[in-house]
Amino acid sequence: MSQEIVATIAGEALTQAEFEAFLKNVPAEQRAYLSNPQARQYYLEQFIAVRLFTKLGEEEKLDETDDFKQIMATIRKDVLSQLAMKSVLSGIEVSDEEIKAYYDTNPNQFVKEGKVSAKHILTDSEEKCTDIFKEIAEGAKSFEDAAKEYSTCPSGQQGGDLGEFGKGQMVKEFEDAAFSGEIGQVIGPVKTQFGYHLIKVEKRTEPETASFDEVKENIRKTLLSQKQNQLYSEKINELKDKYMK
Repeated sequence: MSQEIVATIAGEALTQAEFEAFLKNVPAEQRAYLSNPQARQYYLEQFIAVRLFTKLGEEEKLDETDDFKQIMATIRKDVLSQLAMKSVLSGIEVSDEEIKAYYDTNPNQFVKEGKVSAKHILTDSEEKCTDIFKEIAEGAKSFEDAAKEYSTCPSGQQGGDLGEFGKGQMVKEFEDAAFSGEIGQVIGPVKTQFGYHLIKVEKRTEPETASFDEVKENIRKTLLSQKQNQLYSEKINELKDKYMK
């Protein structure tokens, strides 16, 4: 770590390494600004201000007051608790064999849902929707051109393209039609709360099981968390029996 001196207070050198440690306490939503020299200068001034007040507190012997002693006693308990908990949980491991066994015995947890890529045309009446369908079926207009001309949905300007979506992202009537329709064929009119739709399914991916390698690390985290929670509960009960008498 850098021992470069960033300031000196009453003969005590403050190093770059200490400043970097101070920056770790900057709120996460503000860390993106730390690459800005002005922001770093602002936090450097804050860091120096904290140390200046520390020096003032030492000079006024505030570390000898009851308030200081009570605060430090609380901090001591909190730190001891955290270190003891870390020590108890530190030896827990999850083997590759445990991960594979979990993967094999819980296949339903690793199914990736099917998705559909589709385009649509939205109108405010069934009659209008049917007329547009006929134009497309007779070859007078392509689906995309009809979407640009007739659709009341903003997607019409992109030829009705809705991109890819999974189940639960569209209203049920639309979803059922899109997931059951034949690829490349125009479906409709389909009535939903928004109006009447013509739907053209471009592509469909069927549900499939994620590979072991895809989910291995997520399973490891899940099993590690389960083991930690179990050991934590067991240790709490053990400590209650030992200390709460």
